[in-house]
Parts: sequence; structure tokens; C-alpha cells
Amino acid sequence: MKLLSAPKGWSQILMTPPTTPWSALRAALAAGGASTAQTLIEAGLRGRGGGGFLTGEKWRTTASSEADRRYAVANAYESDPAVFANRLLLEKNALGVVEGLAIAALSVGAREALIGIRAEYSDAIRALEAVIASAERDGILGASVLGSGRELLIRVVPLQGSSMIGEETVLLKALAGKRGQPEQTPPYPSTVGYLGKPTAVNNVATLAAVPWILAHGAAAFKQIGDPTEPGTVLVQVGGAVANAGVLEVPTGTPLAEIVAVAGGSAKGTAIKALLVGGSSGGFIPAQLLASTPYSGAGLAAVGAHIGSGALLALDGSVSIPELAAMLTRWCADEACGKTIPCRIGTRRLAEIGQRFVDGLAGPADGERLQALAADVADSALCAHERLTPSPLLTGMRYFKQEFYPTSVAQSSGAVAGRSK
Repeated sequence: MKLLSAPKGWSQILMTPPTTPWSALRAALAAGGASTAQTLIEAGLRGRGGGGFLTGEKWRTTASSEADRRYAVANAYESDPAVFANRLLLEKNALGVVEGLAIAALSVGAREALIGIRAEYSDAIRALEAVIASAERDGILGASVLGSGRELLIRVVPLQGSSMIGEETVLLKALAGKRGQPEQTPPYPSTVGYLGKPTAVNNVATLAAVPWILAHGAAAFKQIGDPTEPGTVLVQVGGAVANAGVLEVPTGTPLAEIVAVAGGSAKGTAIKALLVGGSSGGFIPAQLLASTPYSGAGLAAVGAHIGSGALLALDGSVSIPELAAMLTRWCADEACGKTIPCRIGTRRLAEIGQRFVDGLAGPADGERLQALAADVADSALCAHERLTPSPLLTGMRYFKQEFYPTSVAQSSGAVAGRSK
């Protein structure tokens, strides 16, 4: 997976190592945690892991929670199959991520910070460990951060397991050596997190933006991208495009423009839809790409979400029902099984989806799909369960003719005839 060249005018923040290493850490140390959190709030920095929560508010809550110990955690566990944007970020800008994590730890009053990462990301692990070791040798991190007397130890923790580890409460359990199942929220990790202590959990892309903001100011960051969700995000573009790879994109950029920067459709084939958000993402038809901005609110309006940051272009050779059923089946297989609606409901969704693929769906299956999807989402304990119905729901919403290629009456008759 390669980093694609951004067009002129697009700001590049996340993939660019700090021009003056550790200067943002010095500034945060001098300003104090409350002031640093306030700067991030004024900048409007939101989590890049899919949740979109204000980073400064999360740090402020963690710092104000009563406890004898607090922690900061970087979430580097990419859980979607064939998604490598964060891995590429760590390989190219490990320094920015570590500095951002160090700032987070000092801001919330933590003496220990952890980076939870996929064990197979060997190059990224080496890059992170090299930055940490160098900083400890130079007295930047360790027993006395920049000679301040404040201790900060950062550990890289390789993890293996299901895709559920990408969910923050599951990540914290995995870091503690416990079974990977989500916890009911609230309470959030900012009050009850790693080892039961207040913990600031941030995606690595979120942390990579922090040094830039402290170096250039909240106002400069606020001017980039969508004013309500400012900054840049990493988007992994694949499928039926000429140049697959990772782009650093200003928030609010229309989906059609992102596809164009990736070279447009491959071999001149028309793009039928984009799957946005990974395995639990939503299908967006070609006619909506120009009017749909890549932002949390923009994607939610058409039934999709940022999720893992993956954007898969689909041409006419792809069957939407078949792909939607396969994704739902994968999500059902990856479910931890803690709640009945997720353990059983997602599997029933996959079965309904497969009936459409096999041409066995009856006229009531569309209604069953909608009702079951609502039950699963409404009772969800975590985002995995809540978002699993998205491929089937958006597929049915925009490509109903592929789910019912003939009329409902004809489908009903065909099913009845086969069942005799």
C-alpha cells in the first residue's frame, strides 16, 4: 500500500513528521494540561478512529477524574481486513504519533502510556520503538520529561486477536490480558478505562495531528477542511480505481473528488458505487458522489460512516447483494458473542442477505431485514454491532432492483414454486 500524492492546496498534516521534533511537547509542558486541552477544543480536533468525539474534551474529562493513576493509550489496532492506512502512518510518522501520545499523557496526568498495535505490523513497531528509545536516551522521555521531573514511560504492546480489538473498551481489555469483549458505556474509558483507571484513548491519526496544532495554532487548523469537523483524515482508496493507495484528505472533500485524485475509474469502467467505511460501511451510488462530503455528518446523511477510513470503488461487475451478504457474514463471524442481538441477530441478517443472493427472498424479507436491523442497532453494546446492518441497509436503499431483480409478485411465485 502506497501513499498517493495529494493535489496542490491540500494540507498534509498527519503524514508529515514534525519539522521541529519535540517542540510541541515542550510547549504543552510549559502551558499545562488544561491549556493544552483547551487549545485542542478550540481547534475542533475530533477523533479519527470513527467516533468523532472532541479530543480536548476527552483529555479534560480524563484529567479531572479522581484516581491515584491515569493512563494514555494510542489505538493502532486496525481491525478491518485489507486496511493499512494507520500502518502506513506509523511507518512514515512514528515521531508525530509518539509526540502526540506524550502530550496526551502529560495533559491528563499519566505517568505511563501504551500503544496497542497489531503484532504483524513489524516495521511500524520497529519505527515506534526506535523513536521511544532515542527519546529516552536524550532525556526527552523517561524518568524526567525534558528535565521537568515528571515521569513518562511509553510502551509498545503488540496484540493479536479478532477485529473487535479495534473497539476502545476491547483494546483496553486486551492490553490488560483479558478477554476481548466490549463494555457498556457509560462509564467511558475517560473515567473507567485501563486497569479500571481514567484513560485517554486516541486513534494514532488523532495523535499525529496534535503536534501540528500546537505548533501552528488552533485557528490555522480550524481553517482546514469542514469547519465543523476541521483538519485532515486518512482515506484508503481501493477497488476499481486507477491508483489504489492512501490519501490524506481535508475533511468535507466530495467523494467524487477523492476518486478523481485516485486516478478515477480503472480501465475506463464506470464506477457504480463506493463502499465507504470498511466491512460495516455503507454503499453510496455514483449519482451521490459529487454531493456527498467525506465527513462524519456528510456520510451519515446518506447512510454511511467514516469507520476504518476505507473507500472501495465498485464497478458494474460487482453484485451489491452478494457483497453486502458477504460483509454481513464476516461481521457476524467476528462478533464477540457477548449480547444475544449481536450473537444471533447479525447471523440472521446474514442469512436474509444470502436469500437475496440465492434468489430465494420473499416479499416480506425486505421488511424482516429492516426490522431486525433496527433491533440489532438499537440494542448494540458497541459500534461493531450497531453498524453491522449498514451494508445490507444501504444496499437495499440504493440498489433495491438488484435485491429484487423481478417484481415482488414474481419473486413470491418463484419462491412458492421452489418450496413445493
